[in-house]
Amino acid sequence: MSRSTEMRDAALSVRENAHAPYSNFKVGAAIRATSGTVYGGCNVENVAYPEGTCAEAGAIAAMVAAGETRLTEVYVVADSPEPVPCCGGCRQKLAEFGAGDVPVTLATVGGAEKATTIAKMLPGAFDAGFMA
Repeated sequence: MSRSTEMRDAALSVRENAHAPYSNFKVGAAIRATSGTVYGGCNVENVAYPEGTCAEAGAIAAMVAAGETRLTEVYVVADSPEPVPCCGGCRQKLAEFGAGDVPVTLATVGGAEKATTIAKMLPGAFDAGFMA
């Protein structure tokens, strides 16, 4: 299985576990850590909308819970007409754990894909350098 297929399969699989009873908009994300391990996450809605979590955040949380802190690849998939973009908060979260040149694939369940990078999604990202 190719690395690309592995990421897509992981994102599609975890997407099925999304808790999206309000929007019915299920999203799955897979991230590969520097160890090569792939972590998945899905969106989890809450009736108090701001309290939900995005798929990317869930995948990052799984990675960090496993003791890893750097990601090398991202794949996000949803049942949308065009490849689904990450929200602003998730773009910042990805930038916290991945370099600007980390490849990000945005996809639809139908197979359409858009390749980008963390830096292209979040130019001028806020980082620890501003905290000095």
